[in-house]
Amino acid sequence: MSTHRPLRPGPVVCVGETMAALAPDPLGPLDGADLLRVDIAGAESNVALYLADHGIPARWVSAVGDDPFGRRVRARIAAGGVDVSGVRTDPRRPTGLLLKDPGPAGHGTRVHYHRAGSAASALTPDVLDDPAVTGAALVHLSGITPALSPGCRALVEHALRPDRPWPVSFDVNHRPALWDGRSAADVLRRLADRADIVLVGLDEAQALWGDGITDAGRVRELLSGPRVLVVKDGDRAATAFVGAAAHSVPALTVRVTEPVGAGDAFAAGFLSGLLRQLPVDRALRLGHLTAASALRVAADHGPLPAPALVAALLDADEEIWRAAVID
Repeated sequence: MSTHRPLRPGPVVCVGETMAALAPDPLGPLDGADLLRVDIAGAESNVALYLADHGIPARWVSAVGDDPFGRRVRARIAAGGVDVSGVRTDPRRPTGLLLKDPGPAGHGTRVHYHRAGSAASALTPDVLDDPAVTGAALVHLSGITPALSPGCRALVEHALRPDRPWPVSFDVNHRPALWDGRSAADVLRRLADRADIVLVGLDEAQALWGDGITDAGRVRELLSGPRVLVVKDGDRAATAFVGAAAHSVPALTVRVTEPVGAGDAFAAGFLSGLLRQLPVDRALRLGHLTAASALRVAADHGPLPAPALVAALLDADEEIWRAAVID
């Protein structure tokens, strides 16, 4: 894997908030639901869970409240094979909560957050001095964290300092509801341009930085700093720029149950491919295959496709790849 900073032995350390999540059961609009299913939701822990599924050592670093939701979050992530030794318990602040409000047929899901004043929103740059982080081979962050509080923004700024000892992957993950009237465009562009590996959706790039961004190449012109930039174009394709070279792989056809979490799954699959030193095209394919795991379930985290299918599609020719259907 080629980044601005060489990898060292150690886990991928994913830093960010995970909340308890309530979703209608069966899946449908929230205002018509009689029952809610309790799950967990967090972009960075989603990445950690999928990395662990791929056999990549992963550690989640965050804070939860000293409450039942916090204990549930920690236990669920640990059960997925992720190291949670760097998770703090805050006796004064609660675990964050979100409510999912799916649209008809699993499309147009809205998310309602109850996370102001949460334990994770009180994280500060000192978390990066924890032994759980200092031994990282790669630190994974997202654009959600700097929106949570001034301390969280300072944490991300410090993680991306020029003299950092680790390479950083950064998923732009723009969540407009979290910025509450503040402009995210300049902040997220500056943070992303300082990372070694960046992932961003073409649609969120357009929302952040203007309708003039009509294709992946324009995003690369805007974000020239990262050694690796991945631009995801929904269910059409993903393009990775490595230096000046561009690699594009079409998305798979997938039966979609609920789309939330697919971007995190893609990030984990792509990073797993790079960490396994796969060619960039294969890493993109692994991203698409992992995204299919999230698209097929109502939760953010679902089982990977069968290993034999993954292996076959990673090695398939272009025609077979384009014709593949994951259901």
